[in-house]
Amino acid sequence: MSNNIKVIECPRDAMQGIKSFIPTKRKVQYIQSLLRVGFDTIDVGSFVSPKAIPQMVDTAEVLSQLDLRKTISKLLVIVANERGAEDASTHSQIDYLGYPFSISENFQMRNTHKTIAQSVLILDSILNIADKSQKEVVVYISMGFGNPYGDPWNVDIVADWTEKLSKMGVKIISLSDTIGSSNAENIRYLFSNLIPRYPSIEFGAHLHTTPNSWFEKIDAAYFAGCKRFDGAIQGFGGCPMAKDELTGNMPTEKLLSYFTSKKNNNLDALSFESAFNEATKIFSVYH
Repeated sequence: MSNNIKVIECPRDAMQGIKSFIPTKRKVQYIQSLLRVGFDTIDVGSFVSPKAIPQMVDTAEVLSQLDLRKTISKLLVIVANERGAEDASTHSQIDYLGYPFSISENFQMRNTHKTIAQSVLILDSILNIADKSQKEVVVYISMGFGNPYGDPWNVDIVADWTEKLSKMGVKIISLSDTIGSSNAENIRYLFSNLIPRYPSIEFGAHLHTTPNSWFEKIDAAYFAGCKRFDGAIQGFGGCPMAKDELTGNMPTEKLLSYFTSKKNNNLDALSFESAFNEATKIFSVYH
C-alpha cells in the first residue's frame, strides 16, 4: 500500500464473536496468509479475560507460531486493562496495543464495566507500559459516530476527547463505528474537522457498513483526509448491536477496490486472493 494510505486487516474482529472455537492451527494458517499481502498492520488477537472473549484465549500461542521473517506488516492486539497490557508487552512480535475507549458512559460500562473516568486512568497506565516496552498505543474511540443510549454526541465532544487523549500522549486515534451509525455526512463532518485541528495525530476509520453503503463511507473519509482504514475480509464480524443484521465490518476487498481506482493500492493481488480463499474456508465452517 502506498506510503500515505494504511490498510489495517482485522481478523481478530472477524473471529472474536464466533462461539465455536477456531483451532489455533487454523488461526495461524489464516493470519500467515494475511502476512503475505502487505497490509500495514494486522489486528491478530487480544489479551483480555477469557470469560469476556473465549475465542481469543490462544492469542499468545498464535503469536508464537507465526513466521514473521518475510512480512512488512506490523502486529496489533487489543487490551482492556493493565494486566492485558503487561501480558501483551512481553511479546516482541507485537508493535501496537489497541485500547477501546468509549465516549458513551453507558457503553463503556456495558463493554468494560468501567466508567469513563476509570478508563482514563487505565489508559494512562497502558501508555506507560507501552512506552517501557517500546510499543505504541492505538486508541479506538468507540461510539465515535453516535450512540443508541441517549448520551450526548457531537463533533465537539469527540474533539474534546481527542484533545485530552493527545495531551496524554496518544498519537493514533481510530474513530470506531460501534453500532453501524456512521454515514457519509457524519464521517465527512468528523474527519474534516478533526484532522486539520490535530495534525500530529494519525486518525483512522473503523467503519461498519451494509453491502450498499461501503463506497460512500470510504469516499467520505478519504476526501476528508483520512489515510488509515480498518477492514475485515468479506466483512466478517462487525457490530453485534447494530439494528441491521446486514451491517458488518468494512470488507477489505471493497477498500482495495476503492484504492485501486485511486491508483493507491500496492498490496499483492495474488496473496490477497489466497487470503480471501483462506477466509472463506474458515468462516464457512466457523460462524
